[in-house]
Amino acid sequence: MRLVLPALALFVAAVATAQSKPPLSDAAIMDNASPAVLSAFGFFDGSPNQPSDALVPYSLRTPLFSDYAEKQRFIYLPLNTKMTADASGKIAFPIGAAIIKSFGYPYQGGKLKIIETRLLLHRTEGWVALPYVWRADGSDADLRVGGTRVPAVFKKPNGQAMTISYAVPNKNQCKQCHSVDNAIMPIGPTLQNIQFQRSADIGAVTQLAANIKPEAKWDDPISGSLDQRARAYLRVNCGHCHAPKGSASNSGLMLDGSARDVTAFGIGKRPVAAGRASGDMDFVIDAGRPDRSILINRMKSTDPGIAMPEVGRTTVHDEGLSLLEKWIAAMPPSQN
Repeated sequence: MRLVLPALALFVAAVATAQSKPPLSDAAIMDNASPAVLSAFGFFDGSPNQPSDALVPYSLRTPLFSDYAEKQRFIYLPLNTKMTADASGKIAFPIGAAIIKSFGYPYQGGKLKIIETRLLLHRTEGWVALPYVWRADGSDADLRVGGTRVPAVFKKPNGQAMTISYAVPNKNQCKQCHSVDNAIMPIGPTLQNIQFQRSADIGAVTQLAANIKPEAKWDDPISGSLDQRARAYLRVNCGHCHAPKGSASNSGLMLDGSARDVTAFGIGKRPVAAGRASGDMDFVIDAGRPDRSILINRMKSTDPGIAMPEVGRTTVHDEGLSLLEKWIAAMPPSQN
């Protein structure tokens, strides 16, 4: 069974045709040479904080942690195309679609200073991931297939000031996280986790997917139990690699929701390869003992040889770590 989202596509089409500005470039999306500058696509109207009206803004109930960067997310659909979703909530995008995600930090009165915009472009041969880095004056963003580092200054939610060397991933790192059976695929948007920001878009989804329940928000106790919120956090932050067809499938640790027993989910599971990253601990998750759980040890670390996730962060996500520590501490020790 597949659920079709025609109202969303029609809404985007109506807006795109009504614009007086030049339309977005479908040719640039499909160009295997990949434009050297982001402006070639027409996704933004001269500034990283001015997205085209033809884009559909959305957010995620539980987002991927990326060094406390704030993100702006958009979907582009070509005219007369549709998004579809299967009964599990997995969203499929038509050829020519684009998923656009900008990363930045607040500055000067709360305005967002955008550092980079990552694109997932659905071409005939499959999905392509491209990172674009914005120039200092915000006039355009340049393609950086080899990645780069940019200095960033921000404050954690607890007020702690941070200065980091923000990492823009290279194409291979993009593939590492977005790889499903050796093919690049979107990993964030599912009907359970996606939130559309405009009423027309929300209506299109809720009317056609009433049987799909929203997933718990990792940081909202009202949205779900401690177990549900911890599992949502792990699915989003770890499940793209720790999945049957993910890049970490050989670990036997499945955090994407596919695990059918507690061991596959890490509870009482010994690591496939013991080493420095295990910290001389026995189990990935030692029920009742967060201080003896390899999962927590690796989340606490910023050492490249220990830290998990391996890419996408140089800082510790204090709030996510606290959630998982509470979750493991609440487990009956007899689960091991």
